[in-house]
Amino acid sequence: NMNFLSGIWWSLPLVLVWATPLVTSSWWYMGAVGSSRVMCDNVPGLVSRQRQLCRRYPEAMLSIGRGVAAWTAECQHQFRRHRWDCNALERGQRLLGRVLLRSSRESAFVHAISSAGVVFAITRACSQGELKSCSCDPKKKGSAKDSKGHFDWGGCSDNIDYGVKFARAFVDAKERKGKDARALMNLHNNRAGRKAVKRFLKQECKCHGVSGSCTLRTCWLAMADFRKTGDYLWKKYNGAIQVVMNQDGTGFTVANKRFKKPTKNDLVYFESSPDYCIRDRDVGSLGTAGRVCNQTSRGMDSCEVMCCGRGYDTSRVSRMTKCECKFHWCCAVRCQDCLEVVDIHTCKAPKSAGWISRT
Repeated sequence: NMNFLSGIWWSLPLVLVWATPLVTSSWWYMGAVGSSRVMCDNVPGLVSRQRQLCRRYPEAMLSIGRGVAAWTAECQHQFRRHRWDCNALERGQRLLGRVLLRSSRESAFVHAISSAGVVFAITRACSQGELKSCSCDPKKKGSAKDSKGHFDWGGCSDNIDYGVKFARAFVDAKERKGKDARALMNLHNNRAGRKAVKRFLKQECKCHGVSGSCTLRTCWLAMADFRKTGDYLWKKYNGAIQVVMNQDGTGFTVANKRFKKPTKNDLVYFESSPDYCIRDRDVGSLGTAGRVCNQTSRGMDSCEVMCCGRGYDTSRVSRMTKCECKFHWCCAVRCQDCLEVVDIHTCKAPKSAGWISRT
């Protein structure tokens, strides 16, 4: 619908990892009444190279909009049990921009997952025939051989190389204008995100032959579900490596000599993360007051950790659930609606619950 599309469009600069300005006009409206030049010139935050790509490939911008939705949802899923839950996009877009102005592990993850989201979205659009500039992978033609024997390339192989190339040109354009430490960090993490999508490209095959035998096989390459990429980058976030610039300013070296040198697949960061316990505009923290916590957990979602030692409130609520479900031949499961009473635990607010800002 119009509101959804407008929201996705004006979130677009976040896939390029900077803060979204407040706007009142609609990209969708401009696209309907004006040329791609007018449309692209009115997207806030784009650098000249990105505007050029926008004008040249206006249909790709809609795919990137879908990529924004995909990576945002995945980020929120991965951080759902943590103090910083990646929900700043919904509750205050400028806050996510504050997170990205830091060189923390969270910033590293957002750069990687957003870059991956663009690769995934552009590649998917190519396979579905939505872009004039690309289609299925043109290199996957003829016959080939794998561990199971010979097969013929057929179907539509995902054109991951085009997706990676477009994402590198578009997402990296802003960082290439700068040569500072943060730009090098962002470029590294952007690349790690692109590589993560390509990592889960898998070969799928269909058998042809008598009684379904595999005397003949037709195969194609397909991207895995985006959750695989999210789970992989989440592991990289947990193992992210703190680095410092080397002496000539051209790359990184590990901040702690006991840790390994980062590879191209690793996420890197410069500064330690804040604790995200309290509302702090400068670091993009919403705080954890009012967050639901798990009283029985010993992990990051436990009431002790999530509430930062402030304690929590408990409220008893009633909700409808499906119960006494029975399987009926052949193919139906029938359940009853039951009223369930549960305790919900939410973190107490600090004594001073207002925003902290050092500016």
